Amino acid sequence: MMKRDILKNERKVLKATGLRATNQRALVLDIVRLEKSHLDADEIYRRAREKQPQISLSTVYRALRSFKKQGLVEEIHFDEEHHHYEPKSAIEHHHLVCLGCGKVLEFRLPLSQYVKENVPEASDFEIVGTEVRMTGYCPKCKAKQ
Repeated sequence: MMKRDILKNERKVLKATGLRATNQRALVLDIVRLEKSHLDADEIYRRAREKQPQISLSTVYRALRSFKKQGLVEEIHFDEEHHHYEPKSAIEHHHLVCLGCGKVLEFRLPLSQYVKENVPEASDFEIVGTEVRMTGYCPKCKAKQ
């Protein structure tokens, strides 16, 4: 599929959520949805400028804020300094964050179901989201210590 077709698909997604489907928003959404790692706004901006040099950092921030509000992306906080973004996933997943190199690994565990079944206070609680971030050292950084 050509890049033009991909952005066309992103514009359809934007329209379906009620957002104005500009080329810049489509590009930002495309970058977030296709990336395998968790990007911060600055990295999304750098990648967007490669394709559309006129895009501004404030446009990227506004787009990300709109996407978050409409449920297209999730804002993840791996540290105090940065917000990272990933596509909103229908599958519950969590993150392992290396304190050495900053590498982020995703893992799946039906934690919300486990909590509902095993924590008495949660039995009648409607869980609509989970966020687990575990920190430590990846094998490579652990070997350096």
